[in-house]
Amino acid sequence: MSAPDDLRSELAELARQARAWVEWVADSGVDELPRATEAPSAARQPVVEQPPVTAPSEDASPATQPPVAVAPRPPKQARAVTPKPAAPRRAAPSIDVPDTPAARAARLAELADEVSGCTKCGLHETRQNTVFGRGSPAAKLVFVSEGPGANEDAQGVPFVGKAGQLLDRMIAAMGYQRDEVYICNVVKCRPPRNRKPEPDEMAACLPYLHEQLALLEPQVIVCLGATGVEGLLGSSMGITRMRGTWKLYRGRIPLMPTFHPAYLLRQPEKKREVWDDLQQVMKRLGMDPKAKSQRSGEDGD
Repeated sequence: MSAPDDLRSELAELARQARAWVEWVADSGVDELPRATEAPSAARQPVVEQPPVTAPSEDASPATQPPVAVAPRPPKQARAVTPKPAAPRRAAPSIDVPDTPAARAARLAELADEVSGCTKCGLHETRQNTVFGRGSPAAKLVFVSEGPGANEDAQGVPFVGKAGQLLDRMIAAMGYQRDEVYICNVVKCRPPRNRKPEPDEMAACLPYLHEQLALLEPQVIVCLGATGVEGLLGSSMGITRMRGTWKLYRGRIPLMPTFHPAYLLRQPEKKREVWDDLQQVMKRLGMDPKAKSQRSGEDGD
């Protein structure tokens, strides 16, 4: 059977069923079809139609968008900052200084004996002798240098070589005898090969030097070379820049940096500059440099 014949057969069957249904309704006495009814409800509530909720568009202006209630943030509390305490300055060690010159001289002798047995740094392993100092305990003028050389290490006395001989002539040109001044070093043992003392070696020996100077209580200190200045003032500035300008040791004793006599042996043209520095020292001590100026070319060379 073809497709149109099938369609006609299905339509004829549907028409037959429709006529049968209509005839059944007519036979039952029903003159109209029943309506679909809803079951009654005692608690029926009117339905209110809600408008659809739409998200505000991104390009809408703030005036057309409904305000949004935002809970305010609590105020941000400032963090309590505890100020860092300033680093305490390193105080100078307290030194008990005797009252009388005789007691000070006795304490200097005791200190020299302590130094002779010192093993606080490695320099004691190669020394022959410690070199504490030389001169008068009542000296107004003190010379401070770097450390002992080979001759000083052998004899236990500072400035006994060629540099020491030149220093003695400089002292004489100022109008002093060598025993009227006092000479000492930052370190009391010879560094190997006359090298500059290491920081730990200087730190180990400086308490001895500070007590020496406290016991001597000079009116003026002359630092011979940069290491002496570094030891007493903690400054690493070159001696060429510092020489000839007054400094203060412990805030109260005038200190004059100048060139080391060993440097003058290599650079004799610098002797005039050293003599200028020593003339300033003489003025500070109340001496008349002009009275000694004629001797400076001969004795101060």
